[in-house]
Amino acid sequence: MPHSTRSPRPRTVLVTGAAKRLGREIALALAASGWQVAVHYRSSESDAIATEAECAALSGHSARFAANFEDEAEVRALLPRVIAHFGDVDAVVNSASLFEHDNVQTFGYARLDQHLRSNTGAPIVLAQSLHAHLRARADGGEPDVQGVIVNLLDQKLWNQNPDFLSYTLSKAALEAAGTMLALALAPLVRVVGVAPGLTITSHMLEGEKFEQLHRLSPLGRSSTPADVAATVQFALTNRSITGTTLLVDGGQHLMRFERDFSLM
Repeated sequence: MPHSTRSPRPRTVLVTGAAKRLGREIALALAASGWQVAVHYRSSESDAIATEAECAALSGHSARFAANFEDEAEVRALLPRVIAHFGDVDAVVNSASLFEHDNVQTFGYARLDQHLRSNTGAPIVLAQSLHAHLRARADGGEPDVQGVIVNLLDQKLWNQNPDFLSYTLSKAALEAAGTMLALALAPLVRVVGVAPGLTITSHMLEGEKFEQLHRLSPLGRSSTPADVAATVQFALTNRSITGTTLLVDGGQHLMRFERDFSLM
C-alpha cells in the first residue's frame, strides 16, 4: 500500500490590536507566510472586517474577535473563543496598546490603572490561557508542543524620557513580566519581546516632522512596519529564543532623547 502522510496542521496566531496600524501590518505579514490569523479589536469593527478579509485571502482562513482589554472577564474569555473557532492556537502577538499622554504633573491612579490593565495585565492573562491550552494538548498526546507569546514593547524603555509616564510604566512592567513568564511557562511557551522605534505616523506626528525624526538614528532610519513584522515572524519561528527582547529601531535606543518623539 502507498505510504500516506498527513498534511501539517495550519498554525494559528492571535494578533491583538490587529484592526489597524502596526497590528494590522503584523497580521497581514503572518497571513502571507501561512498563519491563520485571529484578528482582535476593541471598537474598530470596520477596520477589523477589512483586516480579516485580507488575511483570509492570504492564508485561507481568518476571523475577528472583539474584546475590551480593560475588562478582565473579556480578556479571559478571548483565547477560549479563538480556540473554539480554530480548534487550536499556537501563538499570541500582543500588539494592542493603550497610549495616552500623562507626565509626573498629571499622573493619577485612574490613568495608570487603565494602562496596566490593557498593556500589562491582558498579555499576562493571554499567556496564562495559551499555556493552559498547550498543556491540554500535550496531555492529550500531541508531541513536541510549543507555543509563543510575542509582546510589543518600545525602544523608550532603554532610552527613557518623562513623557507618557503611565504608558512607559506599563510597558516596563510587561518587559519584566516577559522574563518571569519565560521562566514560569517553559518549555511549553516561549516569550519574546519586540521593541520598535519610531515606526508609523499618528495624529501627533506626521509629514516631514515624522520623516525627520525617523531618520534620527545611528543607521539613518528607524523601524518600518515591515521590519517589525519580520522580527515578530522570526520570534515566532526560532525555537531557541525566549526571555529576551529584540530591539528593532535603527539604534534609536542608543541615542538620548529628552522628550517623546511626538512632543519633540
